[in-house]
Amino acid sequence: MKTRKLKKGVVYALYALSFVTVLGTIYLLEFISSPNKLDDNTTYVNDIIIEEEIPVVNTNNIITKPYLGEDIKIIRYFYNYQSSEEEQKNSLIYYDNTYIPNSGVDYQGSEAFDVVSILDGEVTKVMENNLLGKIVEITHDNNLISVYQSLSEVNVNEGDTVLQGQIIGKTGEANISLDLGNHLHFELIHNGTNVNPEEYYDKQLNEL
Repeated sequence: MKTRKLKKGVVYALYALSFVTVLGTIYLLEFISSPNKLDDNTTYVNDIIIEEEIPVVNTNNIITKPYLGEDIKIIRYFYNYQSSEEEQKNSLIYYDNTYIPNSGVDYQGSEAFDVVSILDGEVTKVMENNLLGKIVEITHDNNLISVYQSLSEVNVNEGDTVLQGQIIGKTGEANISLDLGNHLHFELIHNGTNVNPEEYYDKQLNEL
């Protein structure tokens, strides 16, 4: 019987395969015995997410201004009984021979402008008043209510859920303030009390 010899290339290949198999077996045994033994320089995304507390700011909870436009200015300020006599005088509404403290802030632009919701919320009132014009009231979290008056157009209905920055109407005129012309009268009510809106912009809702 003849003995067949393997070619040299095949022999080398078998040697190499055996060597790789042995090394693989050794590595596998070490990994099984120490599954957590890993390079100290290894970084895990999950570890960063779980172990490090990175604060996240929800921009939808930061109170924004109730209008869109660059040239908007205040034409009548919120009445503050602690302010100077001159400032109080400039925060009064004169109607029917009576002076009325301004319970909000009146804004005006070079032309009519869009009015937007200052936060996410629910539209709780839409109505029209002979003195105040068209009115939209939106209820937000944390006992905060925003009121938009002297509107010429209204784009929402009672019961609607609105998002921050959503256009809810357009500025107009109000019989109680005809001297102001086209403008937005905006009020902010927190815990049942009218507050100065200018002191609330850019604040976190949960910090009130």
